[in-house]
Amino acid sequence: MRGIFTILFLSIILPIKAAYILIPMDESQSNHLKAYGIAYWILTKEVNVDWMLNYKGGSFMVKYLQVFENECIIRGVSYNVISDAEANQILSLIASPSSNMDVMKLEKYPKIAVYSPKSKQPWDDAVTLVLTYAEIPYDVVFDDEIIQNELPKYDWLHLHHEDFTGQYGKFYRAYHHFPWYQQQQREYENSAKKHGFTKVSHLKLGIVKNIKSYVASGGFLFAMCSATDTYDIALAAEGIDIVESIYDGDPADPRAQSKLDYSRTMAFENFVLERDPMRYEYSSIDNQANERGLVEQNDFFTLFEFSAKWDPIPTMLTQNHQQIIHGFMGQTTGFKKELVKGDVIIMGQAKSINEAKYIHGVLGRGFWTFYGGHDPEDYQHFVNEPPTDLNLHPNSPGYRLILNNILFPAAKKKKQKT
Repeated sequence: MRGIFTILFLSIILPIKAAYILIPMDESQSNHLKAYGIAYWILTKEVNVDWMLNYKGGSFMVKYLQVFENECIIRGVSYNVISDAEANQILSLIASPSSNMDVMKLEKYPKIAVYSPKSKQPWDDAVTLVLTYAEIPYDVVFDDEIIQNELPKYDWLHLHHEDFTGQYGKFYRAYHHFPWYQQQQREYENSAKKHGFTKVSHLKLGIVKNIKSYVASGGFLFAMCSATDTYDIALAAEGIDIVESIYDGDPADPRAQSKLDYSRTMAFENFVLERDPMRYEYSSIDNQANERGLVEQNDFFTLFEFSAKWDPIPTMLTQNHQQIIHGFMGQTTGFKKELVKGDVIIMGQAKSINEAKYIHGVLGRGFWTFYGGHDPEDYQHFVNEPPTDLNLHPNSPGYRLILNNILFPAAKKKKQKT
């Protein structure tokens, strides 16, 4: 008889004890990057996930299922099994008007595309590295898919660190004899011809305009390194030849600078083009190494703190267990704040050098985020270096910012009970 009562008692209390899984995202988390992959994976099972903004570093909470717990164990992600009562206590704390916290309900996994050339090198892109490490699936698209208007199939688009000005990354001086450079040039020229463009710069302008239309129609764009400033440069230079003959066979317009139209750009204005085709720089937007006056030991940027209840979007995009993050360089390392448009939200900055590192904006019904630098865990990454091993950096705060953007399109504000 006693055994029957014990079974009945356990059947009552166990569902209470195992009502939710809480995945903390503060310093207690053993693998922050794979935690995002868990949240994404759960969404693919058509189960909602609560993203608890500013609670323990932006934690995730989901209804308890044994299969979810098993997946956390398999992927090495820290978690806590909590009761209904404990979950309600947390939600009450978050709902309090005095707390800078909120709950965003993640309802549908975003379909992800990465704009990347077939000749992409293994050292090339932090986003594909972290997506692969976090086990978040994505499709690779390039010129064919953009021209054929396939972007509406996707919720989120990342721009591989592309050069949208048609100058092949301005790598000519150092690398034009290298096979990978020559292969990329052939690939781009063939793509331009295939789609009816006489120059690679014209093709890339067509690409950026199609992407801009995608964003305005409700898409989400994320870009790093040179895909940020060259995107806006291409828009501002529409109808103007800014490419010198070593890249496209004819000279650039000597009056190109005075003809730029900044009203077409998304993020930057009043910038000055770098006209020297041998110089590894595109414009004055980038805070160049010799201008920054920083070295690896003192290069940091700080995330702004936003109101979770009133500014949920920048709050989501800045969730982290650290607010001060080690800087990292790239062909485009950071953005001069005076050249950032006034309606753009600066989410991370190196204040001492007036540099915006992480910015966000709205275009029509869509959103975009630009993140300066190449690889958050490789301070100064060089061509031909091996890719970063994220097994060595499972708690990278710099890489977390990328993954915040992955989940943003899945979010919808949760109505709290009163």
